[in-house]
Amino acid sequence: MKSPRFTLLLITILALALAACAPSTPAPAPAPANPALILATTTSTQDSGLLDVLVPLFEAQTGYTVQTVAVGTGAALKMGEDGNADVLLVHAPAAEKALMEAGWGKDRLLVMHNDFVIVGPASDPAGIKGTGASVEALQKIADAGANFITRGDDSGTHKMELSLWGKTAADPKGQAWYVESGQGMGATLTIASEKQGYTLTDRATYLANKENLELEILVEGDAALLNVYHVITVNPDKWPKSNYEGALAFADFITRPDTQAVIGQFGVEEFGQPLFFPDADKTDADLGLE
Repeated sequence: MKSPRFTLLLITILALALAACAPSTPAPAPAPANPALILATTTSTQDSGLLDVLVPLFEAQTGYTVQTVAVGTGAALKMGEDGNADVLLVHAPAAEKALMEAGWGKDRLLVMHNDFVIVGPASDPAGIKGTGASVEALQKIADAGANFITRGDDSGTHKMELSLWGKTAADPKGQAWYVESGQGMGATLTIASEKQGYTLTDRATYLANKENLELEILVEGDAALLNVYHVITVNPDKWPKSNYEGALAFADFITRPDTQAVIGQFGVEEFGQPLFFPDADKTDADLGLE
């Protein structure tokens, strides 16, 4: 019969062996010195639900606490310029480049893309369904005097819309059929649905709100409708009190392969297609932006 001391020794050896074989739990990331981070971004990243997935993931992995301000890209860029944000996630490449050239941004990295589409009522009073070119579709809307709801908020979507109108022979400004919402994409889609009008939207926000809308995608696939997102850190040389360390952490997080994989799968289960396509391994030239 073995002694109690021998049995205890055997149990101790077994416990140590099991502990050695058990997978180690990674140590939590050290708490950042300045955990508060302000992210200025577009309403499309908020309204699509993407940030509801990414922000908690980032906070859990890094210890930062993110205050998200979802506005139009123009307003988000202005927040960066004024030092009222630490990091930007935006989709207006020309305006972004101007911000960088003026020195307000420090780093600018490609994140993802999706596309814009023109949606409208199933009755399609302007007859634009199947029109291959977005500019031709807008001209038809103007010629028919059909309701078109514009965001009118200097957002990336609004900038894209204005650039397309600029290629038509129409001047919608001041026309009774050209209605300004002054709101984000989700609210603008709701107004378009209520007024049975047309609008330009990013595909992600439309799909995320589709069940509550009486609108259909009528124009899509035009190369001119590519919608590209970049992450930009606010320049600490201009704004020394900005949380540059946190901004870099977010930029690194959103461009990492594992986060890019999350972005690429977002929407697939619910809509049968991704709402965004990850691009951190590409260049602007790859997407035709240069």
